[in-house]
Amino acid sequence: MIKKEMIAMLLAGGQGSRLGVLTDTVAKPAVEFGGKYRIIDFPLSNCINSGVDTVGVLTQYQPLRLNSHIGIGIPWDLDRNVGGVTILPPYEKSDSSEWYSGTANAIFQNIAYIDTYNPDYVLVLSGDHIYKMDYEVMLDYHKVNHADVTIACMPVPMEEASRFGIMIADETGRITEFEEKPEHPRSNLASMGIYIFSWKAMKEGLLKLKDQKGLDFGKHVLPYCRDNGKRLFAYEFNGYWKDVGTLTSYWEANMELIDIIPEFNLYEEFWKIYTKADIIRPEYISRNAVVDRCSIGEGCEIFGEVYNSVIGPDVTIKKGAVIRDSIIMRHSVIGENAKINKTIIAEGAHIGDRVETGVGEEVPNVYNESIYTGGLVTIGEYSVIPNDVKIGKNTVISGETTIEDYQDGKLPGGSALLEKDGDPL
Repeated sequence: MIKKEMIAMLLAGGQGSRLGVLTDTVAKPAVEFGGKYRIIDFPLSNCINSGVDTVGVLTQYQPLRLNSHIGIGIPWDLDRNVGGVTILPPYEKSDSSEWYSGTANAIFQNIAYIDTYNPDYVLVLSGDHIYKMDYEVMLDYHKVNHADVTIACMPVPMEEASRFGIMIADETGRITEFEEKPEHPRSNLASMGIYIFSWKAMKEGLLKLKDQKGLDFGKHVLPYCRDNGKRLFAYEFNGYWKDVGTLTSYWEANMELIDIIPEFNLYEEFWKIYTKADIIRPEYISRNAVVDRCSIGEGCEIFGEVYNSVIGPDVTIKKGAVIRDSIIMRHSVIGENAKINKTIIAEGAHIGDRVETGVGEEVPNVYNESIYTGGLVTIGEYSVIPNDVKIGKNTVISGETTIEDYQDGKLPGGSALLEKDGDPL
């Protein structure tokens, strides 16, 4: 039998609905980040940098682009004869067929895959966080404490603690209690959703709880382990970690990359972030172009001005265009004399000539004010914006729009212009 000390199970099936139109047709872990990367590149790179060479990626929602990106794992050195990366979608069984209904249910449905490697330890990861972590150091901590479960935790400001699963630990780090998003938190140690389980303890919990609806680690498996005498420990992490689960946090994390001294450095030699690079031709920046404090992807052609922005690969910015504080993803085109301000433009969008975004005052979004906020303009992938329109703040556009969709050539702040199946909403 093949024997691996530790394998990773990477949960990458979530929609990430708080990212709005960015995840209409793509799973959240496959959303572009930092220009040439996708969000899933970070946990995958952490795995190979930590010596974890066997990774099961559990997919479900809109997996096509994610599957294509991961392939057989070549960019991360995970194309192994033994181990490597394996895509694990839900599948039909002889007695049932079901979607993954919770984080722990997804692992339960893949017990046979884990047993193939007969691991001592299983590392459970989320596919939608931006961070660098050496999982080998966390495993050493797990072993020293003879733990059954080790939960990576991060200190957060006390006033934000109610947004997280909170761990209460004694002076040795052993977890005595935990609270899921408590109204009055008694600790500021927040779970990062990164776990190391001793496989024996995890398998016992999964089998005992297998009939639990929506089987989840935080709600079911961890309480079971605590109540049945298992040793749970908190591993405190103090590095950079960002949950890019909302449009505002996603925009902020991208903007942090282009600080003069970035808090999160993508280019450290000793801890590289690997990705699949489709575009290999160089950038072209014309003689009259201006590029100031930006990240520019491969194959871009820039004839206009770009300030404080993250530009993905193969983006064309035509002459006279001015881009500020924006994220423009791969294969997009920005028309002549456009003025793009604090805007997220998804892959393959086409912005017409003389378009202006981010104009006017901030007002709440009528479609979903909790998602489309922060003064951002969000434009979905392969959307088309016609020439000569002005678009307000806290707006969202998705689909091929025409000038007739814009009253007097304007989309007021807080508006939504969405197409589903070709029909405007």
